[in-house]
Amino acid sequence: MPNSDSELGKVYLVGAGPGDPGLMTVKGLDCLRNADAVVHDRLASSRLLREARQDAKIYDAGKQRGEHRMTQTEINKLLVDLGSAGNNVCRLKGGDPFIFGRGGEEAIELTAAGIPWEVVPGISSTIAAPAYAGIPVTQRGISTSVTIVTGSEDPNKLDSTINWDALARLSGTLVFVMAWKGMKDIVSALTSRGMSKERSAALIQWGTTAKQKVVTGPINEIVDRGVDAKIGAPVALVVGEVADLRKSMSWFDQRPLFGKKILVTRARTQASRLVSHLEDLGAEVFEYPTIEIVPPRDHGPLDKALRNIQHYDWIMFTSSNAVRGLSNRLKALNTDSRSLSHLKFGVNGPSTAKALSQLGINADLIPEQYLASAMVELLKEKHIYPRNVLFPRSEIGRETLALGLREIGSNVDEVIAYSTQSPANTGELARKAYAEGIDFTTFTSSSTVRNLVDLLGGSPDKINTSKTVMIGPMTAETAKELNVNIDIEADEQSIAGIVAAIKSHVAGSKH
Repeated sequence: MPNSDSELGKVYLVGAGPGDPGLMTVKGLDCLRNADAVVHDRLASSRLLREARQDAKIYDAGKQRGEHRMTQTEINKLLVDLGSAGNNVCRLKGGDPFIFGRGGEEAIELTAAGIPWEVVPGISSTIAAPAYAGIPVTQRGISTSVTIVTGSEDPNKLDSTINWDALARLSGTLVFVMAWKGMKDIVSALTSRGMSKERSAALIQWGTTAKQKVVTGPINEIVDRGVDAKIGAPVALVVGEVADLRKSMSWFDQRPLFGKKILVTRARTQASRLVSHLEDLGAEVFEYPTIEIVPPRDHGPLDKALRNIQHYDWIMFTSSNAVRGLSNRLKALNTDSRSLSHLKFGVNGPSTAKALSQLGINADLIPEQYLASAMVELLKEKHIYPRNVLFPRSEIGRETLALGLREIGSNVDEVIAYSTQSPANTGELARKAYAEGIDFTTFTSSSTVRNLVDLLGGSPDKINTSKTVMIGPMTAETAKELNVNIDIEADEQSIAGIVAAIKSHVAGSKH
């Protein structure tokens, strides 16, 4: 971001939105990605924090009742100090910075210190949480106004700045936030001043997230219903006839995987598509990769094979990672896919075929079953007997395909196209997630099973508290070897297959 002052930095007061990371604005995300320092509050999504630069300084300034990591005065000083030191700062605040976000106080302090600042508005939970609960805060013929009220001020204060008499008489929608601790007093303050005890109301906890919980009822019963449902902060109270619309307009928590907790073990670089599919269906996803895809320790064998590519008539791929590894070495050798034009290509499934198509190459053979043995059987069925085969693979891959090819007379050169390693903190994070409860654990390769068991101390017990989802028979075979339960096996060996298998299982359990 440009900075007109060469000595001072600039502070961006950025609204992170109400919880769903997809609701953050494009401009806010740009500020986050380019910041030298990020100062975030308690409700900022961990998914959003991963968008920060790796070298950015991260400061946790989270606050909640009874627990302040930093006081507001300390936060103000931190922003001034960071800006004075020449940093571009993203002050990441839940919801909108200027709707009960104390962004105005921070802006005043920055102005007084002469630090340039800018506000990037965010979507407020006061409108987003009701929307995700199927409650429009305004609706023609029902409510033509909405009033937003802080619930952090005691209604019993003699010098209250809130006009409770006026609020009790309003016909429009009322939205109270930060209100759970004083909810009984808020309800009493409204009903004792003339609001009907039968007026419709709703409580929305963790609005816009997979943890969202909604309770509706007449206002005089809403607190007891919330307690029965184990509702707790953060919670919004919506008062008004619009709350009745939830009966016909609920959508967010009606999705097929809503409320299901799913642990994804796929490598981080590959997990985003699986995660987004599951989240779109309502799941709460814990993305704890058990493997990281890294370049091989020695590029020599693959480079040698590519320099002598005319020697081969077939290339076999059993992983999209192998396709990408080969592509990277082509670029490093200052060549491209045209050097492969004389070859035939066999792949083990649609994901690998898609990775190959991104090089402008269509696969010549894809077996119906995504197994190494199925590839060999398909070659024999079609009377195809490759002479010289290049087989790029990982350093821990299975020997099945190479052995099968050699049995039908092929010369096979196995070269390492990529390596895997275990992330340092996955074991600790996974143990905590299982302790809190995981519904499904997904495994997308044999290495993800093996690595997760290793990261959990060699025992499958925690994994087996969840339903396991295997991408295919090879992965299931490894799971069996390690005493990991095999609860669900995808019909199609792909991300879509995994998602379909979970959906089918959940749908079946409801009947």
